[in-house]
Amino acid sequence: MNKSVLYALGSAALFGASTPLAKLLTGDMPPVLLAGLLYLGSGLGLTLARVLRDGGFKPPGLARGEWPWLLGAILFGGVLGPVALMYGLVSTSGSSASLLLNLEAVLTAAIAWLVFKENADRRIVLGMLAIVAGGVALAWQTGPGAQSSAMGPVLVGLACLCWAVDNNLTRKVSASDALFIAGIKGVIAGSVNTVLAIGMGALLPQLPVLSLTLCLGLLGYGISLVLFVLALRGLGTARTGAYFSTAPFIGAAVALLVFAEHTSPAFWLAAALMGLGVWLHLTESHAHEHLHEVLEHTHAHSHDAHHQHAHAQAWDGSGHHSHAHTHPSMRHSHPHYPDIHHRHVH
Repeated sequence: MNKSVLYALGSAALFGASTPLAKLLTGDMPPVLLAGLLYLGSGLGLTLARVLRDGGFKPPGLARGEWPWLLGAILFGGVLGPVALMYGLVSTSGSSASLLLNLEAVLTAAIAWLVFKENADRRIVLGMLAIVAGGVALAWQTGPGAQSSAMGPVLVGLACLCWAVDNNLTRKVSASDALFIAGIKGVIAGSVNTVLAIGMGALLPQLPVLSLTLCLGLLGYGISLVLFVLALRGLGTARTGAYFSTAPFIGAAVALLVFAEHTSPAFWLAAALMGLGVWLHLTESHAHEHLHEVLEHTHAHSHDAHHQHAHAQAWDGSGHHSHAHTHPSMRHSHPHYPDIHHRHVH
């Protein structure tokens, strides 16, 4: 299995599980504060990991033209999206919220295909439809007793739109250091929302709840986002979003355990449909003759068919390494995804 697929599924598992768990915390603190602390836990944890990895603070190496994409992603995905979700969770059941998160994949793919002209063939579209149909099937399990107001689902849907914009903007910087991208998003978004919440009169929770919230943010938002960025780098936006849309099923499964709900035939139907969708994506083979334009960027790589360049300094030729490098124009044919080296038109 392609490692980028594993990154996408791992990201979905962490985020999906965090949604119903975050609902347990909505009664202990205001939604804006909860959103801020979740992202703050993500940012602080990932920044510490990056400092330990690099032996201190090092420049991220982000090109000047990439900063607007990153800041836009932080605004939509780190500030607006989490606040909308936390307010939505107040009046939406855990399993219903997990269902509504399917909108993120649909909106992500729609923006990728219509705005950024990313390629999608029939198999990918059918796989996406199967996964989304599985999410719709989850609605049946909520039953008439589910406590949701009209505004709750609207706010969860708004969060999905914010994250769809975020996903497509993050794709523009996905070749850069994933730890930096996820960490800076967490620090900025978490600080903004936490300060805003305190300014509105919110009080920080007791240490046990604060620690739990920060740890949940590191796992469900931080590490999940690092894996998502790595998946974007290798799969493109629409395919990563499709794999990530298995998160609602994972979230619903956790909600069934946490809130002691009973499984239903609809739950297993959803599992089968999502499994079908993932299988359609896993068995995709997209190959044709294509032209690589001259491209200069920086990312970790080994010297494969797309990386045959000389080095200014001595290098033994083995393993992954990272530096600025230029890809010459090349025309060839092989199976590929719309990754950072294959974002050509069709």
